[in-house]
Amino acid sequence: MEVASNVTEFTFLGLSQDPGMQLMFFALFLLFYIVIVLGNLLILLTVFSVSWLHTPMYFFLSNLSFVDIAYSSATAPKMIADLISDKKTISYWGCVTQMFTFHFFGCAEIFVLTVMAFDRYAAICQPLRYTTIMSASACVVLASLSWIGALGHSLVQTLLTFQLPFCNARVIDHYFCDVHPVLKLACADTTLVNMLVVANSGLISLGCFLILLASYTVILLSLQKRSAESRRKALSTCGSHFTVVTFFFVPCIFIYLRPSTTFPLDKAVSVFYTTITPMLNPLIYTLRNEDVKRAVKWLWSRKVSLREKQSG
Repeated sequence: MEVASNVTEFTFLGLSQDPGMQLMFFALFLLFYIVIVLGNLLILLTVFSVSWLHTPMYFFLSNLSFVDIAYSSATAPKMIADLISDKKTISYWGCVTQMFTFHFFGCAEIFVLTVMAFDRYAAICQPLRYTTIMSASACVVLASLSWIGALGHSLVQTLLTFQLPFCNARVIDHYFCDVHPVLKLACADTTLVNMLVVANSGLISLGCFLILLASYTVILLSLQKRSAESRRKALSTCGSHFTVVTFFFVPCIFIYLRPSTTFPLDKAVSVFYTTITPMLNPLIYTLRNEDVKRAVKWLWSRKVSLREKQSG
């Protein structure tokens, strides 16, 4: 095949070619995206507005909510627009930007979830030293390292992919620019790049997931010596975390911890970590978290009382 040095755009095949299914997906994913944005904005507003939530746990939760909005925004708006568009194209540099932002915020989510597990480990297993371990400066350092690590990961991932030449085949069998579908279009030997992608994305996902499992195992073992009330509260918090972790990490490991082969199931699996998890985060952390529910009720009652004073 002739190498095309002037590739200007790519075309997505999308989630489905059926017009009826596309309309159904449009309504469904538009609803999901609205829930993601509003739900995570609610958590951000609540954490910043309520003083008793100014703790390490909720500092990282606010980071997670910001990441979820940005992460889903890397793919969802374009996907939703394409579902009602006849021309599902993206420019070359648009594809580069989408891959960079997707992996930047996706990796940031991995690191933030890992740091949140460490925070819960420190709170439950080292309660007397918790304020020292998770001081304000320590929280800022951990958050900064998460963002810097994500930036490095995304730069490497994007540069590895787009330093390759591309052929005249420009149809991406996906609904966004991800590494494996784009690498299939390359006109060069991608063996080394595939190995580096597995090392960069797959091992990061697997390594952080194993760290999370280990921390939760230690937490569960330490809870055996606690009172029933302490166990109930800790299990509620850790259960929320582990639900989010499972929905996010398992699909990521399935997609990235393998050579550059694509399966029909990949698009459905990708929906879990690009859309479902960011939507579940605010639902899980508000519906299963008494502190957040109490804070939301307090903010609402405060708003209602202010309205009554103004109208009175």
